Amino acid sequence: MRIVVDAMGSDNHPEPDVAGAVLAAREFGDEIILVGDEKRIQAELAKQTLDGLAISVRHASQVISMTDTPSTASREKRDSSMHVGLQMVGKGEADAFVSAGNTGGILAVATLRQYGLGRIPGVKRPALGVIFPTKERPLLIDNGANADCKPEYLLQFGLMGSLYVERTLGVKNPRVALISNGEEEGKGNLLIKETIPLFVNSGLNYIGNIEPKEFMHGAADVAVTDGFTGNVMMKTAEAVASYLLTLVRQEIMAGTITKLGGMLARPAFRRAGKQLDPNEVGGALLLGVNGVVVIAHGRSNAYAIKQAIGQARKAVAQDLLSAIRQGIGNLAES
Repeated sequence: MRIVVDAMGSDNHPEPDVAGAVLAAREFGDEIILVGDEKRIQAELAKQTLDGLAISVRHASQVISMTDTPSTASREKRDSSMHVGLQMVGKGEADAFVSAGNTGGILAVATLRQYGLGRIPGVKRPALGVIFPTKERPLLIDNGANADCKPEYLLQFGLMGSLYVERTLGVKNPRVALISNGEEEGKGNLLIKETIPLFVNSGLNYIGNIEPKEFMHGAADVAVTDGFTGNVMMKTAEAVASYLLTLVRQEIMAGTITKLGGMLARPAFRRAGKQLDPNEVGGALLLGVNGVVVIAHGRSNAYAIKQAIGQARKAVAQDLLSAIRQGIGNLAES
């Protein structure tokens, strides 16, 4: 495969972006194309042991920062690493694009066909689908691309999320649910109440409403919500997990006996920490655009970038785009 990595995406670019690309090239054996400031990228590559890895560099003179607005990203910085990388995928020069950059910028560039990829025909709004860092690894969609949604948007999110989980995670007939403040159909805001009939008649394995606490315990394989709610859920869960791990560490170090117990339990704590670590997930797939796009967190380290690349290659290997195209087409006909 040929995976494009935005070397200027992360908060600390290009160090983790380049190092993660090298890790991915070494583990997966794919061709990695780093896009961005060539001098800075080459300086980081010089620190790595490449051993004949298939890594190349494509120069881009501009960088879309985290503070740039979507309109600035899409229209004013045409030679940015995002534009160049997404255009490579759009032209068939690469199979997927991975970036830890400005989410709004990536969304804006990717959805405009003249600048990036455009939407898959029939898709009303692309959505971010992120694997939640819990033991069951359920999918949350949308995770921030669409703060305000209509019922038909959520239905498409559920379809795309179901196909993603089925294709890339191997879950047959995934359970799909709507995030709400109660299990009963009478619960929820107006958006949820108007969306329920669409899911009931969709042909998806719709299991009803679930609360966030049930989602955390794997009650559904795909949880559908608007991007505002999904983003708040994700950030809250990450903050709580980080706080609990810090609190446990502090309490263990508070006394001699607890320190001893902590040393004995260290392997268990490491396993638990790994399950809760968002770096294990790597990034979120931008579902609904006409190309494989993975958006990683701005704070991503090299390992997270490598994991994000791994997600991209799975989506390519399982031909997720074709499945979504067909699914959206069938939904429109029903």
